[in-house]
This record gives sequence, C-alpha cells and structure tokens, in this order.
Amino acid sequence: MREDSAAFAAEVGQRIRRLRADRGLSLSELASRAGVGKATLSGLEAGTRNPTVETLYAIIAQLDVPLAAVLTDRNVPSGPGVRTDPLEVIHGSAVSGALLETFVDGPVTTELYRLRIRPGRVQVSPAHPLGAVEFLTVFTGTARVGPLDRPIVIPAGGHASWVSDVPHMYAAETDEEVQASLVIRHTAPPGH
Repeated sequence: MREDSAAFAAEVGQRIRRLRADRGLSLSELASRAGVGKATLSGLEAGTRNPTVETLYAIIAQLDVPLAAVLTDRNVPSGPGVRTDPLEVIHGSAVSGALLETFVDGPVTTELYRLRIRPGRVQVSPAHPLGAVEFLTVFTGTARVGPLDRPIVIPAGGHASWVSDVPHMYAAETDEEVQASLVIRHTAPPGH
C-alpha cells in the first residue's frame, strides 16, 4: 500500500468502526450481516486492507449510511467555492470511482462521483438503503447499468436514473472504457 493509500485505508477503517459501535454491533455481527469475512472486516477497521467498492457497499448497506459516510470526514467543510480533492480512487471489479463532493440537505445526502467502468467485466452492487436513487451521465463509451432485471444502456452523451435500493449493475457495453459522472441521493431513515 502507498503511504497515502495506507492513510486512506486507516481513515475509512476508523469511520466503519465508529459507525458499527454507534449502532451497537459487534464486529462478528456486522461481518455476518454484510456477508464479509470477520478477518476482512477486522482488517478494514484496522486499516491494513484496502477497501473495495463491493466490500464497502456490503458494509454500509448494513449500517444504513451512504458511501460518503465512510469516505469523507463530515467535519471538513464543503459546498460552493470549497475545493475538495478526492482522497483516493476506490476500485471494484469493473468500476473505479472518486468521490468529488458530498452535499447534505437535512435528511438527504447527495454524492457526486467521477466514475470509470472497465470493459469486459460486470460489477454488481448490493441494494442501497430504501429510496436511494442513482443518476449516471456518460461522457465516453456506452454503459449498461441499473437494476439486474432491467438494465439500461446509456450511450456517450446520454443519461439515466434508477432506484438503487435493489441489487444493480455496472458494465461497459462495448470494448471502450466508460467515463461518467454518478450522482447518488439517499434519504436518511428517521433517527439517524
């Protein structure tokens, strides 16, 4: 791990541990609910493992928080005129993404990502919290995204949205890498 990658992994691990503790979950219980190995979760919390998109989504789904809750420090100001560089690009089996900005408006959190989808692979994302919606704008390539049972094909210059509180997928439809922006909107459940 690069030094900055190690720092990123440690920060993500601390946030996961804090969220787990806030919900009164043991490490074993969260690992079981998320379908990840206890050693994997322990390594993530200790900052000794690089988080993947798939693993983070499996964990945050059980913590009922948006991905930004583990990728960013909510105490750092953001908003118009504030430049925030992404800490790190996170990778999955087909997708690489960088969180560019997070907007919180009451119970609604909106995340903006720079996304690349590599050809020849399919990435399945677990269901996000109830009511989550994703909006993808494709700049280059052609993407196949959305709910597993009814994916949407989006060509360069196109955009689409889908409710992402069901398992959904990301794939490049052709041999060209997809470059896109992804917006995810979550509404926090009462009491969070």
